[in-house]
Amino acid sequence: MKSEDIDQPNFRTFILIWSTQVLSMLGSEMTDFAITLWAWNITGQATSLSLIILFNQLPRLITTLFAGIIVDRCNRKILIILGDAASGLSSIIIFLLFLTNHLEIWHIYASAFIIGPFRHLQYFAFSTSISLVVPKQHYTRAVVMSEHIGQFSSNIIAPGLAAVLYYVIGLQGILSVDIVTFIMAIATICIVHIPQPVPSEADLKDVKIWQDLTFGCRYIIQNSGLLSLLFFLFIFHSIDSILFGIHSSFLLARSGSNPAVFASIQSAIGLGGLVGALGLSVWGGFKPRIHGLLLGIILHYSIMMAFSLANLPSIWMITGFLASVFWPWVSSSNQVIWVSKVPPNMQGRVFSTRYLFTLIASPLGLAIAGPLADNFFHPAMMPGGILAPIFGGLFGTGSSSGMALQYTLFSFLGVLLGLTGYTWRKLRDVETIVADFED
Repeated sequence: MKSEDIDQPNFRTFILIWSTQVLSMLGSEMTDFAITLWAWNITGQATSLSLIILFNQLPRLITTLFAGIIVDRCNRKILIILGDAASGLSSIIIFLLFLTNHLEIWHIYASAFIIGPFRHLQYFAFSTSISLVVPKQHYTRAVVMSEHIGQFSSNIIAPGLAAVLYYVIGLQGILSVDIVTFIMAIATICIVHIPQPVPSEADLKDVKIWQDLTFGCRYIIQNSGLLSLLFFLFIFHSIDSILFGIHSSFLLARSGSNPAVFASIQSAIGLGGLVGALGLSVWGGFKPRIHGLLLGIILHYSIMMAFSLANLPSIWMITGFLASVFWPWVSSSNQVIWVSKVPPNMQGRVFSTRYLFTLIASPLGLAIAGPLADNFFHPAMMPGGILAPIFGGLFGTGSSSGMALQYTLFSFLGVLLGLTGYTWRKLRDVETIVADFED
């Protein structure tokens, strides 16, 4: 077979890579769920769970500065393998620490901090390869599959499976499953062909490191529509990271630390996301896609307000399911806009700039989410607290009432953000303002 034939986009190659990465993701989700239960049982604080996420995000701020250059100039196949290998090695180390009774909460923080950059590079390498591996008519389906179907399928299976296995084979057994799935993912990547982008004439020149580092920023600034979209994403991720940081703590506190309830709700959320992703994959999404982003945000957070106001597992499952149906609209619409507008040989540097700004927002939100819940909303909603007379009738005055109020308020901010997006012309018309790249 000729090399030019090998480099032709092939959806079957994408399916093979995606399927084994989903299997690996399932193992990782089971591990994350088990570690969340372990950390909550050890500490009982929202801050501890939000810090695990924070330590995973922080090193990505530095990595993102160089990620675009690395992805655009290095072999993307090797980067994907390194990401899987780093995650697998981390699971092995945690496994050994647990077996020898030396595992402590700071080990989890350290592990998250170390593997964060590798996972980030892996994500960049895979997401920027979509336009090379997949024919253009399948971009939306590929993005939906890589961003949502795999993730939400894992979210359905992993919580329930991990909740059962946690009490049968323990954390060490779940970690063993995780390690096996990483090995399978690496083996698959080793045997498939992932094309490299053809460098432009400018890329072939001796470009200074500073020019490469600032390329993505300069490219976005020159495209006012993309700049507006980036600023919108910064605000969006600031709000969402605060909700994400207390999500597990909120459910565990509100359900009396019941792992079965926690797992059922997480599975329902995953099922909703899968249904939404499958529907979007068949439908193809909005055109213009900005409607998928803005309407998805409005509908998702509107339902999450009902989710946070509820106090029954059945209502959490229903509202969590419904809210997640609209989540694929948000990120897939956003991703397809960027994939369609930015040439493949520039995507690494441009996407890294985009992720840098969203990552700056995420640690800020995560850093305040737990302390805000533990040190402000919790005491404020206890009997005699400053907010109890105002919101106590709606949320109660128990130990979890503060997080319920916090969840509701930030969900409401999410709804306002989506509505505001429709009043911003450069954001609303981004797909008209910025032309698609030429093949």
